[in-house]
Amino acid sequence: MEHEHTHRPSAKKDAHLRRLRRVEGQVRGLQRMVDEDAYCIDVLTQVSAATKALQAFALELLEEHMAGCVVDAARQGDEAAAIKVREAADAIARLVKS
Repeated sequence: MEHEHTHRPSAKKDAHLRRLRRVEGQVRGLQRMVDEDAYCIDVLTQVSAATKALQAFALELLEEHMAGCVVDAARQGDEAAAIKVREAADAIARLVKS
């Protein structure tokens, strides 16, 4: 599947990277908790927090995609719009299933 990449403003990219680094820190914390035999419920609580952080990140990206790529495709015509809407719908379905 071919994807068009739009250039995000540097500030947006930096914000995304900061957010992902926080999630990465949460996952490293999970590794440490497992290594230190932390209480299972405490580990599960942190898994939930990391999962929510990734879901929030995914929703932000989806919103940007809808506002950018999908709107641009809608201006190009029915076929381009249909493709982008289908891609977005598929992404939403994957998020809902996860």
